[in-house]
Amino acid sequence: MNKQAVRAATIATFAVFAINGFVFASWAARIPAVTRILDLTSGEMGLLLLTIAAGSVIALPMAGTVVGRIGTANTIRVGGFTVAVGGLIVAIALAQHSVLLTGVGLFFFGIGIGLWDVAQNIEGADVERHRGKTIMPQFHGGFSGGALIGALVGAGLSALDVSMSAHLFVIVIGVSISMVFVPRHFLPERANNASQQTQATTVLKGRSAWTEKRTLLVGLVVLGAALTEGAANDWIAKAAVDGLGSTEAQGAIMFAVFVASMTLFRFFGGRLIDQFGRVPVLYGSLGSALLGLVIFVLAPNMLLAGMGAVLWGAGAAMGFPMGMSAAADDPARAAVRVSVVSTIGYVAFLAGPPLLGFLGDHVTIRWALLAIAVAIVASILTAPAAKPLPESEFEKSSN
Repeated sequence: MNKQAVRAATIATFAVFAINGFVFASWAARIPAVTRILDLTSGEMGLLLLTIAAGSVIALPMAGTVVGRIGTANTIRVGGFTVAVGGLIVAIALAQHSVLLTGVGLFFFGIGIGLWDVAQNIEGADVERHRGKTIMPQFHGGFSGGALIGALVGAGLSALDVSMSAHLFVIVIGVSISMVFVPRHFLPERANNASQQTQATTVLKGRSAWTEKRTLLVGLVVLGAALTEGAANDWIAKAAVDGLGSTEAQGAIMFAVFVASMTLFRFFGGRLIDQFGRVPVLYGSLGSALLGLVIFVLAPNMLLAGMGAVLWGAGAAMGFPMGMSAAADDPARAAVRVSVVSTIGYVAFLAGPPLLGFLGDHVTIRWALLAIAVAIVASILTAPAAKPLPESEFEKSSN
C-alpha cells in the first residue's frame, strides 16, 4: 500500500472520529438544558435517551453487512447524513417543546451514530494494520478531542444562553459538509472490498462471530469500558448540577474535565500498550476508572469531584480502543468481529446511561452512577481475553 495513501487515510480516519466526538458531546454537554426545556425528570430524560439506543440497536448489528456492500466511506456518509437529519428534527422539536418529536429525532440520530461508529472502527483497524503499530487509541483520542471541543462549545453556549435549537442547526450544516469531503481520503475501496470479500467468505464457511467465545469476552471487556464512558457523557454534568449544586455551565466544565483526561491518555496510550501489553494496560485503566468513579460520587465539593473525574476519564480512555484492536487481530474476520464487539459496546454506551436515569429518580443520578462499578469489575475479570492473537491462533479463535 502506498505510504501517502495510508497517511491520508490515517488523517481522514482521525478526522471522522473527531467529528463524531464533537457531535455527540455537543448534545451530551447540554442534556441538562434539554431536560429543563422539556421539563423532564431524570427518569423521563433517561427514557427519552433510550430512543438513541433503540436506533443504534437496529443499526449496529447490520453495520458490518452494510460496510461489506457499500464500503466504509459510504457507510460513514450514510450514517453522518442520518445523524444530520436526526439533529435537524431535534432542533425543530426543542423549539416547539415537543418531547415526542425530540424522541423521533434522537431515534434517527441513534441509527446514524450506529452506522458511523462501526464503520469508523473498521476503517481504523484497517489503517492500524497497514501502519503496523498501535494507533487505535489515537483515533479514539480524536473522538475524545472532538468531544472535548464539543463540551467546551456546549459550556460556552450554555453560559451565553444560546438556544439548543440554534446550536443543533449549526451542527447539522457542519456534519453534512464534512461527510461529503473527509471520507474521500479513506483507504482505496478496492483494497477494502477485497478484504471485505474475504471476510464475507469466511462468515459463510465458518461460525458466526456471535458464537465465538473470545469475541464475546472481548465484547464484555468493551461493555464495561463503554458504559463507563457513556454514563459520564450523559450524566456527569447533571450529577454535578444536582449533587454539588453547580450551575449548568459548571456542570459542562466538569464533563470537559473528564473528556480532557480521557483524550490525553488516549493520545499517549498506544505507547503504553506497545511497552507493557494490552492486558496490563487494561487492568490499570479499568482500576483507575473504578477509583475515579467512587471519588466523584463521594466527593463533598467540586474540586475533589474534579480529581475523581480526571481518574475516571483516564481509566475510561483505553478499554474501547483496545477492544476494537483485539477484535481485529485476525484480518480475515476483522470486520465481522469489530461489528459484534462494537454492537455490544455501543449498546452499553447508549442504553446503559438511560437506565441509570431511572435509578437516579430513586437515589439521585449521582449515587446511581455507582452501579457502573459492577460492569467495571466484570471487565477487569475478562480483560485477559484481549491478549493479542498470534497468527497461528487466527483460525482457532473462531471456535
